[in-house]
Amino acid sequence: MTDSSDSWFARPYHCRDCASEVGFRSRRRTFAERYILPLFLMQPVRCGECFRRDYRFIFTPVHQRSTEIARITPMKAAAAPASKQNVA
Repeated sequence: MTDSSDSWFARPYHCRDCASEVGFRSRRRTFAERYILPLFLMQPVRCGECFRRDYRFIFTPVHQRSTEIARITPMKAAAAPASKQNVA
């Protein structure tokens, strides 16, 4: 008998291309991804290693999107003083 955490809809994330175990929720882009996939309990997921985008059950444990990091990095570069920038 199998363990309940190993059931067919709650398996841990594994990328089908690179076999990585790191996955992140991906932004829903189309009408089908926003309104039809949730009816089938599916969500878009992106691999953390090879960046392949795929659909998985919502019960698959993946990391949340890290949008805060993307927002902070450009702001630090923009906040740098103009006198320290190299200009060609």
